[in-house]
Amino acid sequence: MIDASVVICAHTLDRWGELQRAVGSVRAQTRAPEEIIVVVDNNEALRARAAREISGVTVLANAGQPGLSGGRMTGAGHATTSVIAFLDDDAAADPCWLEELLEAYRDPAVLGAGGPVLPLWQAPPPSWFPAEFAWVVGCTYAGMDVQDGRIRNPIGANMSVRADVLREVGGFTSDLGRRKLGFSVSGRARFGGKAESCEETELCIRASRLYPGGYWAYRARARVHHVVPAKRATWTYFVQRCLIEGTAKAVLRNLAGSGDGLKTERRYVREVLPRAVASELRAAVRGKFNAARRAGAIVVGFSLTAFAYTTTRLGGMAEALSQQLSSRAQIRRS
Repeated sequence: MIDASVVICAHTLDRWGELQRAVGSVRAQTRAPEEIIVVVDNNEALRARAAREISGVTVLANAGQPGLSGGRMTGAGHATTSVIAFLDDDAAADPCWLEELLEAYRDPAVLGAGGPVLPLWQAPPPSWFPAEFAWVVGCTYAGMDVQDGRIRNPIGANMSVRADVLREVGGFTSDLGRRKLGFSVSGRARFGGKAESCEETELCIRASRLYPGGYWAYRARARVHHVVPAKRATWTYFVQRCLIEGTAKAVLRNLAGSGDGLKTERRYVREVLPRAVASELRAAVRGKFNAARRAGAIVVGFSLTAFAYTTTRLGGMAEALSQQLSSRAQIRRS
């Protein structure tokens, strides 16, 4: 019997309404979970309110490293089921979400499963925003690599994993997620600032290496809807997220290597983005002004991400070289 716990991580009272909606969407599932676990990160007021006002769920304080990875592992450590599903506090699942995810586990080779994350815009999406950059707002992007129902990794807002696989691989790494790194440009857009993503990518790569023949399943009907507030529908946020993603990809490469770590990204850069730019430019020639703006956003977004990736990689190599030279100097002195 395949059973599941659903873990929802939260950290701010500002999303109280969204948290209630997330829990409500899990309660409305066609396949009910064995338990719903809400993990609160570094916010006692939110933890106390959730424990007091959300009935029928287990509410825990994050007992691990601060941030999303620690929160997820706190919830997973409490879960007693064979499958653990993760849902963001600002996302709502379709009624058949959990049933669709669990269907994937009929195949014993499945390590975990996920599905689409669709944007729930709180303000009209910008006309310049390219669908290929939906990852900027935490959603499934146009051109995502899905082959025969298999993906490299699910998006963390809509992800499930076998509990024994999660334990065996050692869980989500604290080297990715909400972690301060680096500095800012003009005090605003940060590159090398926060490796605020890719923790699920790194875990899935590690698990696939540990379980040869295992794979991560993609269930197209296991949909969740992720809130995109108006403040994220801006050019400033787009720039920040591209810089942050470049930093995270550099950290991911260090952890997972350039082969598995960047395989999907290489296809994205070589195939998805050029095809999208060409399509938008053709539309622009036909007089669609916003298509030209989207093409420009794709070029700028890629350039910013690549810039942050390269800067972080060079910074890491310089630091490693400095440490090597320092060690050699100490050996000579001794």
